[in-house]
Amino acid sequence: MELLDAHLVPAVDGVAFGLLLFVVAAGLSLAFGTAGVLNLSHGMLYAIGAYTGAELSDGTWGGLALGLAAGTAAACVAGAGLSAATAPLARRGHLAQALLTFGLALIGGDLLIQFFGADELPVHVPEVLDSSVTLLGHRYPAYRLCFIVMAVLLAAFGTWVLTRTRMGAAVRAAADDPQMLAATGHSPRAVHTGVLAAAGALAGAAGVLGAPIIGPGPGTSENVLMLSLVVVVLGGLRSLWATFAAAVAVGEVQTLGVSVAPELAPYLLFAAMAAVLVLRSRFAEPAGAGHGSEASGPDPVARLRGRLTGRLPGPKGPSVGLDRLPRRNRAPAWLARLPGRAAWWQAAPLLVLLGVLIALPALLDAYSISLAGSALALGLLAVSVTVLTGYAGLPTLGQTAPFAVGAYATANLADAGWTVGPVQIVLSALAAAVFAAVVGPAVIRARGTTVLMITLAIGELTGAVVNQLKSVTGGADGLVGFPATQALWGGEGMLEESELYNYALVVAVVAVALTLLVLRSPAGKLLTGTRGAEARMRASGHPVGRYLLVAHICAGALAGVGGSLMVTVQQYLSPADVGFEIAAFALLAVVIGGTTSVIGALLGAGLIVATRDWVAGSWPGHGPLLLGVLFVATVYVLPRGLAGLRGGGSGDGGQSGPPADTTGAPGTPGAPGLSDAPDAPDAPEAEGQPPTPPAPTPAGKASP
Repeated sequence: MELLDAHLVPAVDGVAFGLLLFVVAAGLSLAFGTAGVLNLSHGMLYAIGAYTGAELSDGTWGGLALGLAAGTAAACVAGAGLSAATAPLARRGHLAQALLTFGLALIGGDLLIQFFGADELPVHVPEVLDSSVTLLGHRYPAYRLCFIVMAVLLAAFGTWVLTRTRMGAAVRAAADDPQMLAATGHSPRAVHTGVLAAAGALAGAAGVLGAPIIGPGPGTSENVLMLSLVVVVLGGLRSLWATFAAAVAVGEVQTLGVSVAPELAPYLLFAAMAAVLVLRSRFAEPAGAGHGSEASGPDPVARLRGRLTGRLPGPKGPSVGLDRLPRRNRAPAWLARLPGRAAWWQAAPLLVLLGVLIALPALLDAYSISLAGSALALGLLAVSVTVLTGYAGLPTLGQTAPFAVGAYATANLADAGWTVGPVQIVLSALAAAVFAAVVGPAVIRARGTTVLMITLAIGELTGAVVNQLKSVTGGADGLVGFPATQALWGGEGMLEESELYNYALVVAVVAVALTLLVLRSPAGKLLTGTRGAEARMRASGHPVGRYLLVAHICAGALAGVGGSLMVTVQQYLSPADVGFEIAAFALLAVVIGGTTSVIGALLGAGLIVATRDWVAGSWPGHGPLLLGVLFVATVYVLPRGLAGLRGGGSGDGGQSGPPADTTGAPGTPGAPGLSDAPDAPDAPEAEGQPPTPPAPTPAGKASP
């Protein structure tokens, strides 16, 4: 009883906070589970309601009612607009949706700050609710008790609507069988729009009612979104009451956990999220959507074997080995070793890019040269994302974790006197590779959206460690003041921007060259085959899990090199440099360039850094708005990335192709996937959908 008495107020606070998260997460679950939209702008919908309610609150019941009506309506309209925005992406899957909605969140957040100001707004509630009541001998805010009652009633009402009404039946049918719903005369498109509008209304209402608990201000939308994602993952998408229980549990960890176990509380939520996702993937089939679906066309394993054994397909009949061609038909050995026209055409973008990068110090001022060095560091992070997303078929939002390991390793090595650049690079890459090897088994089993969520949880856990382990990371203050890096043994520390840029360029060229060699080698071909037809590769006896784990480790090492470069170029390190936003930027860079284009990823990173730090400099305070516009424009205008503008060639050995969809939306058969690397088969069917039946054969003709 003494323990209960000591922690009663935090426990009740946890219930109130959890129920607030439940109202928000219910809308997120509705959008994702029913409408099939991975909405990373859901926190922004909450912020719309919170800002509107706070602006209209005047301490009267009329002000509260007006704020509730206006905030709910505004978020509802925004949700309906989101339905229209995501409609063209219905067949492109969750990766495109995630990038689009994240861009919309950046735009919306900037506009809200411009309209309402950057300071947290005060919220005025009616005098009756702005008081305290006695609860088991403790004084407790009356408003929070009232909110608890309203949230429970909302949960009961929502369950009744979904399970007992015709509207709820239509919503469930839209998720389970949209074709049957259309056959009954209902429009799945209208239901889709209504679901997203309802999800927005829930988020807006939660924002208005939750403003006295989580006041509107900068960072509110991101915090609410992350916690809501945890709730949805823990509660699942099938039961509103399971989401209810998960939300209360998350609320208790956020309030009661901080008072009982403050050292563990920052890790519990995302650790639980990662554990649940990993366990679910363990009980699922190893080959998810886009990894093993039967597709028409030649067997990709046969293609791979043919390439590895040097056999060419004959025009008719079986393949013919190069060694069996008549000697008079063979080219001279010295001529065969020369690169052909196609090889020079593919290498042209790389050579042009290298020439431009070498010339930059002579063309730019010191600040712009420093930005170019930062772009090279972010570019290596983006290339590591390309390896996982485009070649291994593992879309990731957590590559900032090994990136952070490499960055903090370099900063601590420099502080300990290890200032030689090659030593820092090798040790940082090794540390990041070890980290990737440890977390790799939790990632490689999952597929599609589950990979996104697992890697997001790993990234957030790493961020929590960065903030807590102050002796190594400096905490929220970061690290600064460590000795400058030496390019080679016995040299002086590099302080000039041009020196740092040239060092970063050399390291980046070596790292990218090694990456391209591996991706174009037999190992890269096997990795591509694993992503394109996993079930066939497993049936052929290939250790698919081992291939993916090695790819994950190598990508982690590459991200560690990028983190090391970032520290060397910037000469400081903060948690913001390795946070979720940087992970989203890296994924955007990959989409800008083309999911299997290494050079495209570097160009995408350069475009992001230029937009964020150079273009935004002429319009101060609007960097997020410009980046959001870049996100949205990329998703709509460059569905295949920059590499797709060259007719499908990536210019570096890969095909840009239509992004394959290992994360296809539910109920969308034949959705293309996240990537289309070389030699991949036709786009597979979406998860859980039967293969598209063959076209009927005309009468009197034999089937091929």
